Amino acid sequence: MKRGAILNAELNQAIAEMGHGDLMIVCDAGFPIPSDCWRIDLAITKDLPDLKTVLGLIAGDFIAEKVGYADTLPNHNPELEKTVKGLFPDAEASMHAHETILGEMAASAKVIVRTGAFDPWGNILLWSGVDVPKWFDKPGVVAPDYYADKL
Repeated sequence: MKRGAILNAELNQAIAEMGHGDLMIVCDAGFPIPSDCWRIDLAITKDLPDLKTVLGLIAGDFIAEKVGYADTLPNHNPELEKTVKGLFPDAEASMHAHETILGEMAASAKVIVRTGAFDPWGNILLWSGVDVPKWFDKPGVVAPDYYADKL
């Protein structure tokens, strides 16, 4: 049996297939997922599973270089923003218009993971990064200055 906390085979596959810069969206139950997008639907009922649980499990297996969320989140759901920043403390945070997330960002996502969350503005963007210390550990390889704080 696999080690690690995530048991869902498709979610494990999605994480394994993410490359540097690829976008994963972990969304609430009401997110309008484009019909041509890779959808992993974990939703069972209201708040099962919830965003915090799913994001926490993903954070254990996924290197997020950047996280994003709606620009309305800090004012309208500050607890969720605090949760996201706590789960991905090393990731750069960015805010986006909610309409942009629902439209062009959803269309460009490699995968969208639907939770059962009933969380207003509960649509979290995760851009895949690299494990900087491991990526730049070969003799003679020099990491770019923008990775200095991660070495």
